[in-house]
Amino acid sequence: MSASPARREIAAAFPAVRGWLTGEQAEAPPPTAADDLAALFGLDPFARNVILLATYAALEPDAARLIGELQGDPRRGSPTVGLALARVPGGHWSAFGSQAPLRAFALIAGSTGEALTAGTLDLPPSVLFYLLGAPELSDEIALSARRLDIAEEVTPARERFARAISQRIGPGRTEVVQLCGLDPAGKQQAAALAAAAAGEAVYGLNALALPASMADIARVAQLWRRDLKLAGARLLIEAAEIAESRPLILFAEMLQTPFLLAAPDAIALGRLPSIRLDMPRATAAEQLPIWQRQLGPLAGMLNGSVEKLASHFPVSPELIRSVAAELSVAVDGTGPRGGRKRASAAELERIAWNACRQFARPRMDDLARRVEGNARWDDLILPPAQMVTLRAIAAQVRHRATVYERWGFAERSMGRGLGVSALFAGPSGAGKTMAGEVLGAELGLDVYRIDLSAIVSKWIGETEKNLRRVFDAAEEGCAILQFDEADALFGKRSEVKDSHDRHANIEVSYLLQRLEEYRGLSILTSNLRNNIDAAFLRRLRFIVDFAFPEASERVEIWRRVFPRDTPLAALDFNRLGQLSLAGGSIRNIAMTAAFLAAEQGESIGMDHILAAARSEYDKTGRAMTGVELRGWA
Repeated sequence: MSASPARREIAAAFPAVRGWLTGEQAEAPPPTAADDLAALFGLDPFARNVILLATYAALEPDAARLIGELQGDPRRGSPTVGLALARVPGGHWSAFGSQAPLRAFALIAGSTGEALTAGTLDLPPSVLFYLLGAPELSDEIALSARRLDIAEEVTPARERFARAISQRIGPGRTEVVQLCGLDPAGKQQAAALAAAAAGEAVYGLNALALPASMADIARVAQLWRRDLKLAGARLLIEAAEIAESRPLILFAEMLQTPFLLAAPDAIALGRLPSIRLDMPRATAAEQLPIWQRQLGPLAGMLNGSVEKLASHFPVSPELIRSVAAELSVAVDGTGPRGGRKRASAAELERIAWNACRQFARPRMDDLARRVEGNARWDDLILPPAQMVTLRAIAAQVRHRATVYERWGFAERSMGRGLGVSALFAGPSGAGKTMAGEVLGAELGLDVYRIDLSAIVSKWIGETEKNLRRVFDAAEEGCAILQFDEADALFGKRSEVKDSHDRHANIEVSYLLQRLEEYRGLSILTSNLRNNIDAAFLRRLRFIVDFAFPEASERVEIWRRVFPRDTPLAALDFNRLGQLSLAGGSIRNIAMTAAFLAAEQGESIGMDHILAAARSEYDKTGRAMTGVELRGWA
């Protein structure tokens, strides 16, 4: 905060200070920035005069000589507590108490002696700069902080978030405002915009930069508490999951000043009251002009694909700039002989799409596994009805922006029931996992497999926390989520007997809520559809039954299971179809037979497949029947 126009420069008070020291009759000091400082920190007249004394010693060239003479040592040019008590009007000991503003806010620095009166009164640089009309942070905290400036271009979603923040940081508000979501740059921009509207600056601090010891945390919190007041600023602490630890909580309690906390999810801050605000998603209509501006001339080269990118990937302007950089490399690339090679619109679309997938790829490796697959529709052997349903799922994901936003269904639904959710039910090896891979390849999206039995925790609240992390991360990357072992949460409900039963129902309700809100595709898989409560099934948009394949379907699976370059002897596919096996087991047998044939230097023949089949049957404790072996001998 700078001095008000009615104030005079701080040096105008120096004659009065000199008069105090020499005992000469002097007029009262005129109003200066020291009076603003006194009002800001609640200083009484004597404490304000102590600030003037320390300022005089720091800025007046002749002050050190005079103060040294008064203290009986020319080398002691800094005023002491004893000198202030003896010479400054209105002196009293309580001004130097540990809870008094001078010390509580570290407005006075300096050495301490054996006696309190021997302690020196020096001005910290940030206090001195304030009195000179140029507020600055202390060196110690400025090294780990940065001022967040308003961006030249702020997206509509970030502007909406800034308005929400502004309503929570007005005068009299003491809560910590937690900014949740996965757009760090967006939260920074919104915070800067909201602070500017309140006439404040905002500084960003990474929680990992906080010290570890309690004494150091207390000192840093004291410096921030003082400098934020001096600068008329607000603090934004940026935290990740690791920031739920002790240093952040201790710092928040010791800061004693409202601040903003940006994290993927809300963090418990002990006794401090807090408000949670979630970063809003940009709509496809809002995304499109951002894509067009960021891509510039490249947008015209994509031949209408910009709308497709904007509708599928809710990415930040910063990420769009990264995609634009990838496209620029492709456009400016050179051919194999050094000549310029112009990429086609289809190639540019593929590059842009893959760049979006890569840059927006969610970070949840501890809870999910990304499926690396390249299965296509021809790899799926299913009855026509199931294939029609799978293609309908792909169509709903592909056109969700058109239906939800452009045609108004999202507004009519008020955000409910917009998720594309499906249950894939059937025995192991029937093609449930492959169907998810096919949908991922068809839509050009990453598929993440999540084992629900591993996510469900016995600790209250941990299951919801894990699910929240999965969905929040997937929203950013527009991923397909495939939850295996859905029975772990969606089993048939029994009577609620204790708190654990009640909490299990809360976990199921939370997962259903996120499934309905998630605008991507989420797939639940189960080996037994009958194990899942019918009330849960009604909340899902699609149900696809993967039955054990019939003989004709098994024949077709055998025909397609071998890669094009695999050397094959004369295979009787009708005879292979006699083996009562699901597609997963057929793939295992084909792979084992390939290794047997490679070891013998031969093409894959019926004898290799029979040996591999016997091994597969032995794994499951089954014996091959006479019907299955008919015609093999």
